[in-house]
Amino acid sequence: MKRILSFLLIFSAGIYFPLSLRAQALTAEEIVKKVTQIMNPATSEGTMRMTITTTTGRLRTFEYKVYSKNHGEKTLMKYQQPARLRGQAILMLNNADDIWIYFPRTNRVRKLATHAKRQKMEGSDFSYEDMGAGNTFLTDFTAKLLGEEKRNGEKCYKLALTRKKGSSSSYSRLVLWVEKKSFVPVQIDYFDEHDASRCVKRLFLSEIETIDGIPTPKKMVMKNLLDNTQTVVEITAIRYDVPLSDALFTERGLKK
Repeated sequence: MKRILSFLLIFSAGIYFPLSLRAQALTAEEIVKKVTQIMNPATSEGTMRMTITTTTGRLRTFEYKVYSKNHGEKTLMKYQQPARLRGQAILMLNNADDIWIYFPRTNRVRKLATHAKRQKMEGSDFSYEDMGAGNTFLTDFTAKLLGEEKRNGEKCYKLALTRKKGSSSSYSRLVLWVEKKSFVPVQIDYFDEHDASRCVKRLFLSEIETIDGIPTPKKMVMKNLLDNTQTVVEITAIRYDVPLSDALFTERGLKK
């Protein structure tokens, strides 16, 4: 999601936050650190369903097995459905800076170019960057607290994240609404790389359920405001703090 597996396998067991900070107003940086901590588990394993609505209204559905390690730095996605793609896999390392795809029909692994992280994943409204850039809020953006607003009846922090000089992110800025009680972002607006006034995509996160003590949004809807398309990701199963071998996140691991 970034992140969009991160938005897909969401969320970390490290939810602890010092009581001394709870008792005082939080800064924008503290809120973003907390969001990043929650969004990026040490390890996680789950399944998800992705449904793409095209410009013609046609639906395309995919199911994946998803693994994540090192707080989102490593992500592996293996296709379960449709049958024609079963066994195909995507490996994202270094927060989606390095991407490989395995094609079982030819038994070949292809490494994508660096700029490919900006491309749509399987034609969806999520880019590889959205799905795999787990720490981007901290590394690529400077945060500013705009105030508080309600979303879906819940009090939220409203934050503006402006891209840092030298960042490779494809977004000039982001606006986040972060639920105060859980530190889960319930809405994220993405702005054009070259025009910070132009919102190009909007992500909604909902159906937040506490799993293994972790607040987990089980449904994510990304709306493409330029193409008038949307992609829905539903988490159908998730486990946190599971032992995962580093060998899983290799070119050899892609083929297993």
